[in-house]
Amino acid sequence: MDTQTPLLDRRRRRATGGVAARLGRDLRVVFHSSPVNYLLVFVPLGLALGYAGASAGWVFSVNFLAIIPLAAILAFATEELAEHVGSTLGGLLNATLGNAVELIVSVIALRRGQVRIVQASMLGSLLSNLLLVLGFCFLFGGINGGQQKFNQTAAQTMSSLLVISCASLLIPAAFKATLPSETEEQSVIIGDKLLKLSRGTSMVLLVVYVLFLCFQLLTHHEMFEQQEEAVVETYEPRHAQLSVRSSLGYLLASTVLVSLAADFLVDSIDDIVESTGLSKTFIGLIVIPIVGNAAEHVTSVIVAMKNNMSLALSVAIGSSLQISLFVTPFMVLIGWWINVPMTLNFSTFETATLFTSVFLSNYLILDGESNWLEGVMSLAMYALISLAFFYYPDEEAIASVLA
Repeated sequence: MDTQTPLLDRRRRRATGGVAARLGRDLRVVFHSSPVNYLLVFVPLGLALGYAGASAGWVFSVNFLAIIPLAAILAFATEELAEHVGSTLGGLLNATLGNAVELIVSVIALRRGQVRIVQASMLGSLLSNLLLVLGFCFLFGGINGGQQKFNQTAAQTMSSLLVISCASLLIPAAFKATLPSETEEQSVIIGDKLLKLSRGTSMVLLVVYVLFLCFQLLTHHEMFEQQEEAVVETYEPRHAQLSVRSSLGYLLASTVLVSLAADFLVDSIDDIVESTGLSKTFIGLIVIPIVGNAAEHVTSVIVAMKNNMSLALSVAIGSSLQISLFVTPFMVLIGWWINVPMTLNFSTFETATLFTSVFLSNYLILDGESNWLEGVMSLAMYALISLAFFYYPDEEAIASVLA
């Protein structure tokens, strides 16, 4: 019977079977790329609850959990694509898409007019990487490896850039605090000047970010080679497990799903604030950054436990730099484009916590060594800041009570 089957049909079946086998293999590779991918079960559940119009608490919680594995898959697909394009373009690709989840959530929130959420999530991502991720890396790496060493020169270069980004938020806050705004006319004038200052500052920060990429990838790439050599010593040489087409497919699919889940998540925030009494500042600064940084948290801690603190430090501080020098100023310009007044004016309390965090992280990496007690210090600082923002009310909440 098989001898009478047309040759073309047999070839077509073999080709179809080959495609199905590759798809199955790619799915297994992607699923096992991160421990958090077991949370993928929440993706269809979160979308179903969002489209069904379920209660805000369920929509927020389930979509919050759904974004975590999607962020991990997006990061994995980016790394796989970077393996195909070479070290320079790969580094640029990782730097650009490293915080894609934060970008997607922030753009959606900004289009909804949730400027407070965007500002808080930007600051929260900085604090999360500088204190929470770094603290866990120092803690678990120190417990397993004792006193650990890392690339001090590269770490100090990145921490110096963090000081510049911190100053970019301190200056607008000081600008507003030192000018009188007793009347409505004065407030309008100061607000206009502050908006222009924020947009100009954002352009400067984006130029600095581009120059830093040139410094890291082109002119002084040897400064960061120690981290790459450490990766080779710690692991087997890495090869791409997905093709270019598969990488692009998973990159596109995860981006679309993150956008849908983030849309439902942002839409439910107002109801969450009203029903739970939590402030928008706390949700944006503490809760939402966990979504975008969960995969990086896991990766950094695993790497630190394998005594590769240079790479762990690069992930934590490098992600903070992307947030402060790229994502935050980019959101200001996006707000300018869609006519939403997004500024770099954070409250005095917020800028004070950022300054303290940058100061502590710089002090901890100054000597090029780390231990578990330094991790405890960093985590304690994050706990104190989280506790303070838990009780810190929004201006709108105060105004409604006074009214």
